[in-house]
Amino acid sequence: MNHQNPGESPRGLPIADAKRVRVSFEFFPPKTEKMAISLWEAVERLAPLAPDFVSVTYGAGGSTRERTHDTVVRIARETTMKPAAHLTCVAATRAEIDEVAKAYWDAGIRHVVALRGDPPDGESTYVPHPGGYAYASDLVEGLKRIADFEVSVAAYPEGHPQSPSLEADLDNLKRKIDAGATRAISQYFFDVDVFRRFRDRVAKAGITVPVIPGILPVTNFSQVVKFSGACGASVPPWMHRAFEGLDDDPETRRLVAATVAAEQVRALADDGIADFHFYTLNRADLAFAICHLLGVRPQV
Repeated sequence: MNHQNPGESPRGLPIADAKRVRVSFEFFPPKTEKMAISLWEAVERLAPLAPDFVSVTYGAGGSTRERTHDTVVRIARETTMKPAAHLTCVAATRAEIDEVAKAYWDAGIRHVVALRGDPPDGESTYVPHPGGYAYASDLVEGLKRIADFEVSVAAYPEGHPQSPSLEADLDNLKRKIDAGATRAISQYFFDVDVFRRFRDRVAKAGITVPVIPGILPVTNFSQVVKFSGACGASVPPWMHRAFEGLDDDPETRRLVAATVAAEQVRALADDGIADFHFYTLNRADLAFAICHLLGVRPQV
């Protein structure tokens, strides 16, 4: 018979040991007043969990620049959480990006997520702005020249879809770290072995900064399948079976989504990983439930 200690899950992870796990959350800036209300409800729901930081995304071509700035500053002013602002290289000169970065620093924002960024709407290929930062590594270098920002960058366990190889993608990650980035946040994945293999490759490449697994609780499976095809993240066959027949059953879909994501993080926590970044899609309930299972509870 397999005896387990009181307070431990069947996998051996102490459910109530919040010290074992640290979390961060990602939000996106609202486009409408209704979306702004939903975002702030998510922020207020997750704030008591005392995340390490929360990040706010930036639209293609800087399309949400002002909304990103306003959201980040509001989080800094009205909550105890530490916000990180996404910043991209797309469709802007170095001077324009430097101005945005300086405005963040002046507003007390000390953490930036530096990204190359996606092509503007209507364009399929990324083309560096002739007067801008060409790639994320250049942006990291520029940010560190402006001020002593804490800089996070993106990592791709299955490779960036535009990278010629996994080796080339890892070389690019190393350039971003060498330019001054202090952590990497991974693209979402669903097969934990994908992240394990990536972590081994990262270590072999001599990259020593933390690489935080990005976790996406699935709220709309068909949408995730479509998006994953575009961004190079694989969706394993078992997930198709797990969500099969649930298109018109949102309650069961949420339960399955919470179970899938919780198993991901529990397996990686058993490996000794302590930091997890949740892509919330501005919905708090799934992320909150998964954190509860991990022992991350409201700080009273």
